[in-house]
Amino acid sequence: YNIAPRQPVAVVRINAAGERELAFLSWGLVPAWADDPAVGYKMINARGETVASKPSFKQAFRSRRCLVPADGFYEWQKAGPQKQAYHITLASGELFAIAGLWERWQRGDSMLETCTLLTTSANEDLQHVHDRMPVIVPPESYAAWLDLGSAVAALTSLIRPLPPGLLALRPVSSFVNNPAHEGPECLQA
Repeated sequence: YNIAPRQPVAVVRINAAGERELAFLSWGLVPAWADDPAVGYKMINARGETVASKPSFKQAFRSRRCLVPADGFYEWQKAGPQKQAYHITLASGELFAIAGLWERWQRGDSMLETCTLLTTSANEDLQHVHDRMPVIVPPESYAAWLDLGSAVAALTSLIRPLPPGLLALRPVSSFVNNPAHEGPECLQA
């Protein structure tokens, strides 16, 4: 109900044998070259427009893409001194997958696998709440997103907002603002 940065998230990725696998990774990308894993706490999202060229993400974009299954996500609208949380789902109620990248950071005996979510400009459904949204990959493009042989042009064509009319937004209470809160109460208005 309420996954926050640094918590484990389920991802689908391609393993060393070339097969799809389900893994649980810490949300907040720590590049393999980072000196300190704390950098990941700042990299929960990656702007889709720059992911192919930005040093923090370009290697993962080329060879470590993943899909993050979801049934919804939250965005906050600034409303004066307070923020109003919204739970956003597909209008159809179906599950969906968010485009992600993953990394393996290792120093000595310490190993950490992390991920980040790709974002793009908000579509018309969401613009009044927030200016960004996750990149939602259509089911027919799951294989292309995960395929390590996909051309950069094919991948970047997937980094776009959903067409308008496909999202449902519902205001929820401030209960969800605390990452320690979990359960169906997060979805109550």
